[in-house]
Amino acid sequence: MAYTFLLVEDDAEIREIITDYFSEKSEGAYHIDIAGTGDEGWKKCMENEYDLVLLDIMLPEIDGFTICRELRKNSDVPIIFITARHGEDDRLHGYRLGCDDYISKPFSLAELYAKVTALLRRAKGTVRNEMMNVGRIHLDPYRYTVSVDDSAVILAPMEFAILKILMENRGRLVSRESLLIRIWGYDFEGNDRVVDNHVKKLRKSLGDASSQIKTVIKRGYKLEG
Repeated sequence: MAYTFLLVEDDAEIREIITDYFSEKSEGAYHIDIAGTGDEGWKKCMENEYDLVLLDIMLPEIDGFTICRELRKNSDVPIIFITARHGEDDRLHGYRLGCDDYISKPFSLAELYAKVTALLRRAKGTVRNEMMNVGRIHLDPYRYTVSVDDSAVILAPMEFAILKILMENRGRLVSRESLLIRIWGYDFEGNDRVVDNHVKKLRKSLGDASSQIKTVIKRGYKLEG
């Protein structure tokens, strides 16, 4: 099956490197459409249907955050931000707007390819418009809401991001390292105790339903239900 995705990036060299790598690596499984400005990228999004969007944040004319926000009004297309901005606030803002993942410049092409492949696999295996339900826990990834049974639960952005990843991997181990990379990024200088602290807060917010989050000693967590 062939996939088509849009790369919105104002650096021509980066566009060429990514396009060449994906073309060679996928052996024709991926077709990449490109845009060099935010305005051009937005117009292409309005005129075409894509399986995924790779989106730089700092773009001329229209920035990536704006494109992401506008896309999420009508589209569930998977979005990965490519960015030179490393601040936690930027990452959290992107997740609140509805992005699915981040990759920070400079980045490994192999890592980007792996992220794209994994995200497409998940997106094509689930109905993205519907609620995510695991046991008593219900999460709407696009309205940014969580409930236990029929009671709303208010989560901080980090706890929401952790819960979403655990729900996407229902019944499977998610390592602390994986959570660190996906939420805080490869450039994070702390240790994996930050994950434990946020899981502790998440469990407190979930109340009795927190028992669905299982600790796998020295490895990570998994969500059951």
